[in-house]
Amino acid sequence: MNKKFYSYYFILPAFLIYLVIFITPTIMSFFFSLTRWTLVDWEFIGFDNFILFFRNPYLNVGLRNSFIYAVLTSSSKVILGLFLAVFLCSEIKTKNYIRAVIFFPVLISTVAVGVIFKTLMNPTYGLINNALGAIGINGPSWLGDPRLALYSVIFVDVWIGVGISTVIYISGIMTIPDSYFEACKIDGGNSLQRFFYVTLPLVRPAMNVVIILSLLGGFKSFDIVWTMTMGGPGFASDVLASVIYKQFSQGLYGLATAGNVVFFVLISIIGFPLYKFLVKGEVEY
Repeated sequence: MNKKFYSYYFILPAFLIYLVIFITPTIMSFFFSLTRWTLVDWEFIGFDNFILFFRNPYLNVGLRNSFIYAVLTSSSKVILGLFLAVFLCSEIKTKNYIRAVIFFPVLISTVAVGVIFKTLMNPTYGLINNALGAIGINGPSWLGDPRLALYSVIFVDVWIGVGISTVIYISGIMTIPDSYFEACKIDGGNSLQRFFYVTLPLVRPAMNVVIILSLLGGFKSFDIVWTMTMGGPGFASDVLASVIYKQFSQGLYGLATAGNVVFFVLISIIGFPLYKFLVKGEVEY
């Protein structure tokens, strides 16, 4: 056996699985986005699906909401996760319990969380408005008001996802050698200076992971939006994924496939350059 190719036999099974599960469906999606297809036949129509997709009057709403959703959820997870991680890496007796509480929402099904918060945010019998009413505050229609619906879903998404961000940050902070903190302390650095001059620069790799995962996850978010509002009221909380899903549900398979291709290209355009930019700023130690 040629030793040059020997090692490639070990990755062949994984490559075949990747080929079948990812590469082949991706290529087929690009092809079928140029067709008008059903489950039994197809007709090649060129770029008509893309033209029709971009003429969709609700596409602009979905794109705008997707950017708002991704930016707000990712920035919240990046900032809150970092401060929670720094707090939970300090010398507090109940830190393990608090870590478990913060991480617990990650373990719950997103659909289940959506159903629960949809009930909690009900304007009539929801626990949130009832609690506000008990102290004399008239609670709004969290999911029925077009101005609040998207931000209500964003709040729930952050509540779910901040736990995994915190865990990633904790892992990054715990890999920083104690000698760095001791040296800063010997030089007269206080807690704030240790955070800005030691923790923040050296936790950058973990922060980059959180930024990439939360931002791209925000763009791809669908289940929590659909469970809580189904894109409503009207189209106020529609994101790009829900716009595409509605096209699929109406039997417009070719149009929806074209939307998925646009979605894939959009995430690639954002994801790869962002990764390259973030990695350049990492500090090695």
